[in-house]
Amino acid sequence: MKKIFTFSALALIIALVFTSCVKQVPFNESYWLSKERGDVVYSSSTCSHYIIETVNGYSVIRAISSRPYEGDVLYGDFSYGGVKDIYNRTEGSIISGDVKEYWLTYSGAQDALDYYCY
Repeated sequence: MKKIFTFSALALIIALVFTSCVKQVPFNESYWLSKERGDVVYSSSTCSHYIIETVNGYSVIRAISSRPYEGDVLYGDFSYGGVKDIYNRTEGSIISGDVKEYWLTYSGAQDALDYYCY
């Protein structure tokens, strides 16, 4: 009985050690830098949406995981709607956001922000 208990405990420990070892994929910044660049021009602590400026105009994005600050440089796909991952180069992190509006003028982005936040 002791042998069965010892072998099963040993097998459990070995299984835990091997399953906890995970190969981490290296972060590929060049992939993100090939995406569209955007600068955060408005971010508020009272609203979950923020505005970024891209070469195509302004985009309104709803923060899902964390909200960037004004002045942060972001890389991602901002020219079509939907939930996507965004690289915050200023902080060096990946955040999730839902692109609600895109290719807007600045006044159009402000109107959209008023609609979503107030």
